[in-house]
Amino acid sequence: MRDAVRRMRALVLCAGRGERLRPLTAALAKPLLPVAGRAVAWRTIDLLHRAGCETAVNLFHLGDTVRRGLESEAGARGIELRFEVEPELLGTLGAVVNLQDFLADADDIVVVNGDSLCRWPIREALDRHRRSGADVTLQVGWNDRVGGGVEVDPRGLVVGLRDVQVGPVRGRKRTFQGLHVLSRRAVEQISPRPSSNDIVEGLYQPLLRSGGRIVGFRCRRPWHDLGTPRRYLEGALDWGRTAGSRKRRRRFIASGVTVAPGATVEHSVLETGARVGEDVVVERSLVMPGTLIGSGAQLLEAIVAPGIRVPDGARIDGQLVTPVDWGLGAGSRERDGLVFTPL
Repeated sequence: MRDAVRRMRALVLCAGRGERLRPLTAALAKPLLPVAGRAVAWRTIDLLHRAGCETAVNLFHLGDTVRRGLESEAGARGIELRFEVEPELLGTLGAVVNLQDFLADADDIVVVNGDSLCRWPIREALDRHRRSGADVTLQVGWNDRVGGGVEVDPRGLVVGLRDVQVGPVRGRKRTFQGLHVLSRRAVEQISPRPSSNDIVEGLYQPLLRSGGRIVGFRCRRPWHDLGTPRRYLEGALDWGRTAGSRKRRRRFIASGVTVAPGATVEHSVLETGARVGEDVVVERSLVMPGTLIGSGAQLLEAIVAPGIRVPDGARIDGQLVTPVDWGLGAGSRERDGLVFTPL
């Protein structure tokens, strides 16, 4: 079958609560986190669309806001999305089961995290999946120093997942990066009531034990798990330096940003509508939409949430700043009507 007639459908996972990013995610859903002018989930949806995938999005935490944000962007670009609201948080495999009517008649099914940042190599992953004849293909890191829960042997076959190993040859441990490609036959093997809503326990480990073929697709492209404030900052700064390409810049300043005379902005990202006062210093920081940085303030490795007004002369170093009504996170302290959480 030629690629031109293959039907490709995708599920972008956008239902999670983002617990480790609180208090930021108390009011701002993780898939809508801005990264150099665009929501992180939208970057993934756009790449899937370019690869020819029909796409669905699952929703739970702040689902209405996620839907409005993505629907607005999709409508402006003429992209049709299907949204599926989960009555409770179903997990990765539960989300696939919940959308089985949408996914079942596809030749190739892509499942990808909506809260990770990568120039996902969708076409390359699909090509590798088809050529290998795999049941499942998983994107893994190219040069993991520490390694993760996926063992890949020299042939590229997955021989271990978490605590399950198969075959006589041990593989090299690699980090799974959140992109799955599944064949139709793999989806057809999913029970309507799986033993676990975790896709590794409920599908991939049983598939390995029964002799199924799972392949590790190694990706050289930068990848960021935005699971914590520190990781979000690192990912946003990396993307701001490159905007997803190889060209590097000192900073990223979105449209509608004003920077007053005497202000210094280095190796930072200023999102849409931010205002930076006179003699401000912003270094290795992320200033989110609609924020006002008062005159003489200093931001060093900081994240400032949308709509915050940073007082004149304030110094913020290694902290996330959010409104007090968004609640507290781990190690948070309240001061002057703002909440400061260490990165």
